[in-house]
Formats: sequence, C-alpha cells, structure tokens
Amino acid sequence: MKAGLDLGGTKIQAVITDGGADVLGQARRETPRKGGPEAVVRGLAGALRDALAELAIESSALQGVGVGAPGSIEPDAGIVVKVSNIAGWDAPFALGPALSAEIGAPVSIGNDVNAAVLAEHRFGAGRDYTSFLGVFWGTGVGGGIFIDGRMLVGRGSAGEIGHVCAKPGGRLCNCGLEGCVEAYAGRGSLEVHARELAKDRDTVLFEIMEERGRDRLTSGVWLRALERGDEVAEELLLRAVEALGVGIGSAVTLLDVEAVVVGGGLGERLGAPWLARIEAAAARHTFFGQRPAYRLAELGDLGGAIGASLLVR
Repeated sequence: MKAGLDLGGTKIQAVITDGGADVLGQARRETPRKGGPEAVVRGLAGALRDALAELAIESSALQGVGVGAPGSIEPDAGIVVKVSNIAGWDAPFALGPALSAEIGAPVSIGNDVNAAVLAEHRFGAGRDYTSFLGVFWGTGVGGGIFIDGRMLVGRGSAGEIGHVCAKPGGRLCNCGLEGCVEAYAGRGSLEVHARELAKDRDTVLFEIMEERGRDRLTSGVWLRALERGDEVAEELLLRAVEALGVGIGSAVTLLDVEAVVVGGGLGERLGAPWLARIEAAAARHTFFGQRPAYRLAELGDLGGAIGASLLVR
C-alpha cells in the first residue's frame, strides 16, 4: 500500500491506495492558515493518521508516502522552495524530511499539479494522449505538461501556467509578479476582487457563503451564484476565463500538444459549459493549425492525492 497527500491552499486530502487508482481509505483536513510550514507538517501528518485509522493500520504498513505540494520543488532533497498560496510559507522548507520524521515513514515530494496530471495520464482524461497540457483551476492555477509520454519537470517549476503573464503591468500576484493568470483566475484572487465589487454592487456570493456555512468563496458557492444569475460572479469568472485563455492558448502554440485537460475545484464544478468557454478563449491566442482536444479531468477531488501516491519511489 501507498499513501498520497495533496496539499492545497485550502485543504489537505489524504488517500491510502493499493499502489494504483483504487482508494482504500481517505481523509481530509483544512490547510492551516497560520503557523507556516511547521503547522502544515502537523496537518499533513494528522490527515494521514486519519486515513490510516479508517483502515486500522499503522504507517509502518506503507511502502511510502507521496506529497503533492504547491510551488517549486527540489524533489531529491524533499524541499519546497516557494509557495505563494499558503500563509507564512515565505522561505524554502525541507518538507519531506520534516514529515518523514513526524510520521516514521519515507516521504517523496513533488509538485501538486504535476502529481494530479500524472494521475490523469495513468488513469484519467490524459490516458489516450502522448502529449497534453493539464490545467488545474482552483485556489490558484497550476499546470503540468506531458510531452512524448513523459512529464516535463524542467528544474522543478515546469508547467506553472498560473504565473504566465496574461496582462503586462496588471494586477499584483501573490508570487510577486504582475499580471499573472492566477491574479485574475485563481479562486483566492477572485474572492478578493468580489469583495471589492461588493462594496458598490449587489451580489449573492457572500450570502450563499454564509448560507452554506463557509468562510471562503468555495467553488460550490461560485456555481450556486451563477445558478441564481449573479452578475458579479459571472463577470469575474468570464474575466478569469479570458486570462486562462491567454495562458492556455500561448502554451498550446508553444508546445503543440494533442489535448488540454482542465481540472481543479472550479474547473470541475463549473464543468462542460465553462470548459467550452475556456476552449474558445484559448483559441483566440492559439496559432492556427490543428487545435487540441479539450477534456475535463476525470479523477475529481482525489486525483491530486492519487497522483501523489505515484511519487513513492
């Protein structure tokens, strides 16, 4: 058995697998909002222990634990170099060794979206393609690239489509750059701008958030606001789609991939109608020729954690 931990900006998802796509046990916790990487280590360990408890086993029964973490990674050293969407994580941190010491099992580290894209390649929407671009639209915007059947990792940051510039001189992104795709499309940024617009315009976004007992604008909140015809929600999401279109279209022109697989909380919850809008927006920035197929990710919320389990050496 293997374990996979998907570390996101808002949640930690843990799974225990048979070494493939079958999930034997799972658990979820919120990502700590304060305490920096040390608190994250405790949260990861807690989620893993919850999943192990579901099966009444100890970590010693595992072949290993894989962690998909946001940002730039030094996988051999288990170091997460830079994270822009977790508060207090401002410097490189040896997440792998710290978590291994906490749980008493070997830990392998990789980029979170690369892990999710690996799972889609093995078991999901990318399995029929030798080249595809994975774009995961959630709290942030992440990407992963398969070329000739192999993951492109570069020096640890390949595929970071959320930090491609969609608008030179535009909004400041959490990463410190200006005009990034994520600054317009990431759910965290969308919430900031929704709060700004709510000062002068009517919106049901925050009403739905309270009704649902949430303290953030989750993907489900955005979907329900659209269903109620909320103009602020639609305006911001259409703006997000335009930014995604710039990033995806430019990447497709550069890489000439067979397919684009869109996942993540917002990508999956908004579904096929918004996938079609993303495709249309990307087409306006794609060099003419044979365009790629566009597919929704198939593995859902557990895809990132399943992919993380595949990192176990």
